[in-house]
Amino acid sequence: MNTTTHPPVVPPVRVAVVVGSNRQGRFGPVVADWLLGRVRERDDLVPDVVDVAEVALPTTLSPTPEAKDALAGVTPKLADADAYVVLTPEYNHSFPAGLKNLIDWHYTEWRAKPVALVSYGGVSGGLRAVEHLRQVFAELHAVTVRDTVSFHGAGAAFDAEGQPRDASGPAAAAKVMLDQLVWWARALREAKERSPYAG
Repeated sequence: MNTTTHPPVVPPVRVAVVVGSNRQGRFGPVVADWLLGRVRERDDLVPDVVDVAEVALPTTLSPTPEAKDALAGVTPKLADADAYVVLTPEYNHSFPAGLKNLIDWHYTEWRAKPVALVSYGGVSGGLRAVEHLRQVFAELHAVTVRDTVSFHGAGAAFDAEGQPRDASGPAAAAKVMLDQLVWWARALREAKERSPYAG
């Protein structure tokens, strides 16, 4: 009699990659494409992209039919995700208004889920935007992971093919960040299966 037991199959983590800038000429898609390459190398993550520039975000917080229609393509993606990676530039020491609008239009979608943060910008590499986002997500009962990926002088940090000129540093940082994201996503998913979040 064969008594060999196999560990249970753990489903991959569904991660929504949120591209947070909608400005004309934005650099976000370059960073997003690079990051998605790192995500797709893993068998424990399944990505789905949410691009703020592709969402006609309402300018009111009233749940009108027009607002619901505008968000119909993005809200299910956020709701279905087990975790998030949010990409942000830094504008005037903080993150973009379009990203804040997207965040504010949702509440239960973020609750008791982990968020990883990737930033890019000038000298600070967008880290001040990251610190502001940590406060916002804490208010929404989300958990931001400790490690981030940050690109200082982002325009010069990538080559013409959209790859970092220093490939090893960002790749190592992304691995640490994504490892943490997967751990938190699985832990929170299992916890919610045992008991609904009470926050």
